Amino acid sequence: MKAGDLAGGARGEIDAFNKKFVELHLKMDTPGIMAMWAEDGVDLMPGEAPLVGRKTITAWVENVLAKMPGYKVTKEEMVFHDIQVCGDWATEWATEHQVAQAPEGNPNLDGYGKMALVLHREAGGGWKIQQEMWNASPKP
Repeated sequence: MKAGDLAGGARGEIDAFNKKFVELHLKMDTPGIMAMWAEDGVDLMPGEAPLVGRKTITAWVENVLAKMPGYKVTKEEMVFHDIQVCGDWATEWATEHQVAQAPEGNPNLDGYGKMALVLHREAGGGWKIQQEMWNASPKP
């Protein structure tokens, strides 16, 4: 398969992957989200050293969430762009808008971001996040 060729069902698989990714964020399902990562995945977050490995990424996410008890995601929008597939590898980028309702007395969160993903199709046929880079962006 040449780069950019979405024949053979890869586009449908990635669309399904992306839909699930958004749904799991809306549910705040950390174990489900982390299951979408490759064991040796790398997350590049602003202001952080590279997070290498699913266990390290999971610990980082859980630490962030522990500082935000009572918050509930009420809106999660991701629009994926420029999906490119080459064999068992795919790239895409997305814009994101997330709203989280705060516990009483705290301000709600209303944030925008953008991310780049590198996906890899594993031996079992499922796509996993191999690399992610995310950063905040201004409200459109």
